Amino acid sequence: MNRTRLPILLTALAIIIVASLFIFLPKSYGYQPQSGDIIFHTSRSSQSQAIQLATHSPYSHMGIILFRNNKPYVYEASKRVQYTPLNQWIERGTNGKYVVKRLKQPLTTAQQQQIQKTAQLYANAPYDLSFSWSDERQYCSELVWKIYFNALGIKIGNLQKLREFDLTSSPVKKKLAERYGSSIPLDETVISPDAIFDSPLLTLVGKK
Repeated sequence: MNRTRLPILLTALAIIIVASLFIFLPKSYGYQPQSGDIIFHTSRSSQSQAIQLATHSPYSHMGIILFRNNKPYVYEASKRVQYTPLNQWIERGTNGKYVVKRLKQPLTTAQQQQIQKTAQLYANAPYDLSFSWSDERQYCSELVWKIYFNALGIKIGNLQKLREFDLTSSPVKKKLAERYGSSIPLDETVISPDAIFDSPLLTLVGKK
C-alpha cells in the first residue's frame, strides 16, 4: 500500500466510526443514549392538553430507553406497552422536541440488565385510560416508575393523589367526565411525567 495513502484511509475510517455513533440520533444534537435513560416530550394525543394543564408541565408523555440489537428504543405505554425506535418516538412529539434525563448515580451493567428484565414483565400490557394504580394496564409514567422501583427499589418522583392535580380547567373536566363520568376517583394514586421529571435523583443529559 502506498504510504502516502495510509493517513487518508485512517482519517476516513475514524470519521466513519464517529458518524456511526450518531446514526440513530437527531443530527442536531449529540446525545448518547444509555439503557435506563428517561425521555420526555409533548405528545400530540387527544389527552395531551389535559395532562399539561393538570400537571402545569409541557411534558405529557415519556418512556424509558432500552436497547435491542444494539439499537436504542423507547419502551413506552402507548396503545400498549411496546418498543418504539428512538428517532420515531422523537419525531412523534410536538416539533420533534424532547428532553432526556438520567440517574445522577450511574447504573451498573447489572442494574441495566435488571431494568431490561423487569421491563419485560409489562410487555404488551394495554394502555390504562383510567390511570389506575394496577399492573394489568399501564400508562406512560406509571410504567417507568414501576420498572425502576421493581427492578432496583428506586422511587423516581413522588406519588400523588388525583385530587392534588389542577382539575379546574375545561379540557381537564371534559377528559375526566369522558373517563369516569360522575365517579371521579380523586384518591387514586398517580405518578405524573412532571413528578418524574422533577425528581432530584435525575440530571439532564439531552435536549432538543
